[in-house]
Amino acid sequence: MSISDLYSTGKHKQEIGHFASIVKIAKTDGTISEKEQQLLERVAKRLNIDQTEYTAVLKSPEKYPVNPPVSYDERIERLYRLTKMVFADEHVDKKEVTLMRKIAVALQFPTDNVEKVCDEAIYLVMNDNDLDNFTAAVKKVNAV
Repeated sequence: MSISDLYSTGKHKQEIGHFASIVKIAKTDGTISEKEQQLLERVAKRLNIDQTEYTAVLKSPEKYPVNPPVSYDERIERLYRLTKMVFADEHVDKKEVTLMRKIAVALQFPTDNVEKVCDEAIYLVMNDNDLDNFTAAVKKVNAV
């Protein structure tokens, strides 16, 4: 096995963990809406999650840990995808926000600033900001 194979395997585990976090948010209110299902399918495709992995994660997302990327921009992108799921059914549920904050801490956003970061993330997604604008705004709110 080459070093590049090890990297891609580790990267794929990160992607599966991220997908599981998104699934957890989708399942927070007890049901996955049609819009949430469509978003899950798009995200799975983007993250190269195959059908077997998709089914396994959907069944038991809690089995997959959050493996945050080293890159700050990649962590912000993950927050963006999580926030998209929170707002997928056009309703922001308190339980989803609470879980989102926990996942944001696991993504290594500072505990003392995670509420502010997540509130800003929700505001940005509700106002249709793209990933570039989202990234810039989160960096302002979470000045490191």
